[in-house]
Parts: sequence; C-alpha cells; structure tokens
Amino acid sequence: MSERALRTGFGLEFRRIGGLPPYVFATINQLTIELRRAGEDVIDLGFGNPDIPSPPEVVEKLCEAARKPRNHRYSASRGIPKLRRAICDLYERRFGVSLDPETQAITTIGAKEGLSHLMWVLLQPGDSAVVPSPSYPIHIYAPVLAGADVARVPMGADEDLFGNLVETFERSWPRPRVIILSFPHNPTTATVDLDFMRRAVEFARENEVLIVHDFAYADLGFDGYRPPSILEVEGADEVCVELYTLTKSFSMAGWRVGFLLGNAEVVQALARLKSYLDYGTFQPIQIASIIAMNEQPGYPDVVRDVYRSRRDALCDGLARAGWEFPKPRATMFVWAPLPEQHREAGSLEFATMLTRDAKVAVSPGVGFGPGGDGHVRFALVENEHRIGQAVRSIRKVVFP
Repeated sequence: MSERALRTGFGLEFRRIGGLPPYVFATINQLTIELRRAGEDVIDLGFGNPDIPSPPEVVEKLCEAARKPRNHRYSASRGIPKLRRAICDLYERRFGVSLDPETQAITTIGAKEGLSHLMWVLLQPGDSAVVPSPSYPIHIYAPVLAGADVARVPMGADEDLFGNLVETFERSWPRPRVIILSFPHNPTTATVDLDFMRRAVEFARENEVLIVHDFAYADLGFDGYRPPSILEVEGADEVCVELYTLTKSFSMAGWRVGFLLGNAEVVQALARLKSYLDYGTFQPIQIASIIAMNEQPGYPDVVRDVYRSRRDALCDGLARAGWEFPKPRATMFVWAPLPEQHREAGSLEFATMLTRDAKVAVSPGVGFGPGGDGHVRFALVENEHRIGQAVRSIRKVVFP
C-alpha cells in the first residue's frame, strides 16, 4: 500500500491523506478539552483564532444583504465585480499598486483554499516547490497534496533569509517551479523589508520561477514597521502572485474572504479551476466585505493596536518572570524559545506541561515542522487581563 494511502476496513484505499503526519496540535487541544470538562479554567493561547469582533457596520450590511432573496442564489466563483474592484482599490490606497480587477484579482474562500487550489494548477507529481521551515502547515502540505516534493528554507530571526532561499533553490532537484513565501511569517514572526522583496523578484525573474506570497499579516506591523507587499516591486506581477485576506486585518476569520492578486495568467488559471469547483462565497458575505474595504479603512489600525498591546503585556510579563526574548515586530503571535531548563525535553512536552500544570495552552513548535521544536507559539487571542493571568500561572510553574 502506498505511504500516501490509507485503507478502510473493507479494503478501499484513501488517496493523499495517508501522507499527512499526525496533527501534533491535537494533543494539546484534547488535553485542553479534558481539563475544561473537569472544570479547569484553561487560557487558550494556542489556536490563532481572532477574538476581536468584525466591524459592526460590516455585520449590519451582511444582515441586510442576507434578507434579500436574490442574494440566496449561486454567486460567482471569481467573486462579484465590485468586490474585485474593492480589493484593487485597497491595494492602490495602501501599497500604491495598480491592479486590473478583471484579470489580476480573484476572490478565494479564504487564503488556505486559494493556496491549496493554486497548487493544483501549478504543481503535479514530479514537480517541487520551495517552502519555509518551520511553516504554517498549509504552506508545506498544499504542494504535498498536489503531489509535489518540497524543499525547505530555514526561517528565523537570526537567519540569512535570502541566502537560505537561494541556497535551497540551487540545491533542489527537480528544479522548483514555485517558491512560497509569507512575510510577516507565521510562526516565527520573521519580517523583511522591501529590498528583500526586490531581490526575491529579481531572483524569480532570473530563474523563471513563480513566487507565491501569502500576505496574511499585511496590516499587523508594530513599532513603525510596515510590512511590504511583494507587488510593490516594479514588474513583480510578471513573476509573482500574492494572497491577501480579510481574516486578520479586519478580524473576519469565519467569513472566509481572501484574494489572489498579481500575475494575470496565474490568476486566470486559478479562476478556470475554481469554475469547476465552487460557486463562490455566499453573496451577502461578498457584499459586506466590500463595505469593510471601502468604508472601514481604519479598522486594521484598531486591530493592530489591540494586538500590539497584548504583545507588550505578554512579552513584558514573561520578561519580568525570567523568560526574556525580543518582541515580534509583526503578526498576532509570539514565537518564544523554550526556557533553557526545558530545551532538552522539547516543545511538545513543554507545551503539555504548560497546559496541564499552568492551565495555559500554547502551540508546540514541532507542529510547524523541522526547526520549530525549540520554540512554542503564543497566539494573542485573549484580552490583557487574561494574558496577565496566564503570565502569573506560567511564572509559578516554570520559574517557581
């Protein structure tokens, strides 16, 4: 039986999912559930599920649009024209990037769906892709599910990110067709400047490879740092596409509204595939999303300030407890190296201990792939009072 297959009790093999590893985060999730069932108050800083409410005006527009029967019908897999125009206008305002809403923009059902289906039109068995490591899992497994091999670029605050990218590409065989990047980076919170993006675009042009940039944390830069869009680089749309989403910037996680932008041929290839797969997001959601981008342009600033305050509460509190490391410049996460006395045990055992004894759930770094095991990831999805409670609990357990 293929290692990429699973077999049922009556002999039917399942394809692709057999190649997926056990979901490490499930260990912490299950422990959290068991403790809560036993009456324990567990502060969950593991799953990056935004708790900040979506803009009220957008919610009202959703309700209004949902009451109209004409919006209950099938929509368009590419996204309705006004929504595609709205994302292009947002890019013009925020990044100075001009895009054609007809050819260079398509709506996706969240960034994960967009990335996964994009890999279907870019990769097949025998191909390879360059991906970050450690990594948000879908960046690794979207190419794997398309049948491709992956070559991993070491990530981290102290890494030569561009040098690592070049080295990984040049030693990979078969020659990679796709490079997946994502800055600001989840989970490591690594950031880059526009010069890095210029170098990456030039490298892609010289080597005739496509860059797919997941820009999930586009608006969550702190302390004066503004994350650059790769499409700000002149000529980037010749060799790049970018995924943007309303999930973090507008705190609309459950709405599942994302976009693929940039190279027209790639965008249209995904549009052709999606025309066979779906009829688009529920149309009232698309209509409300137009309001988010056109009429609530300052909401990402509100969201960013909330995450910055939570970052400070967590990092400053842990530093006072004896667990000190640099504050992240971006994202809604904190990527923390394991305290020295716990490094040998590894991130899963340490995360399990925090959940069991401190009643604070975090994500073990090993769940993000090779290179992640020396860290845990905190998601800033609780208010400052709860974060302070978590810090006090961690101090009692880890630094008694």
